[in-house]
Amino acid sequence: MNLPNKLTLLRIILIPVFMVVLYWGFPGASYVALAIFVIASLTDMLDGKIARARNLVTDFGKFADPLADKMLVTAAMLWFVENGQMAAWMLLIVICREFAVSGLRMIAADKGRVIAAGWSGKVKTASTMVCIILMFLPIPAILNTVCVWVITLTTLYSGIEYFAKNKDVIATA
Repeated sequence: MNLPNKLTLLRIILIPVFMVVLYWGFPGASYVALAIFVIASLTDMLDGKIARARNLVTDFGKFADPLADKMLVTAAMLWFVENGQMAAWMLLIVICREFAVSGLRMIAADKGRVIAAGWSGKVKTASTMVCIILMFLPIPAILNTVCVWVITLTTLYSGIEYFAKNKDVIATA
């Protein structure tokens, strides 16, 4: 197994560790969980850079990397829903967008077409990661609300953009 795949696997392994730390609830647990989240997020950046630079792109990486990202983000947001920091319907928008875009990509791949991450998808990912990090800190309630809306609106916008730019994929499905 190459280094990028090992980093992806590490990210997947860190997800249950992240959740156990949160549920354990010892003093400072949210800061430890935040550190785990940041480390896991950094492995995502690192594995992608290494894979592209060294031409180590694998089928495992193509499958597991985006799955690990979705699992990590969903785990954090589930915690926020449970703690009343995020409405469940907003998390549902995030989850439905991820399933829908993944489905669109599978249909496109079946037709020999690759749908690369668009600009709005990258903005969504970056803003979501920043907002999740902020939401683990003792921020004012209004800033938490802003973060939740930023996550929800960038998710909605990028999902709509993916389908608008690739409507021909669905039209011929």
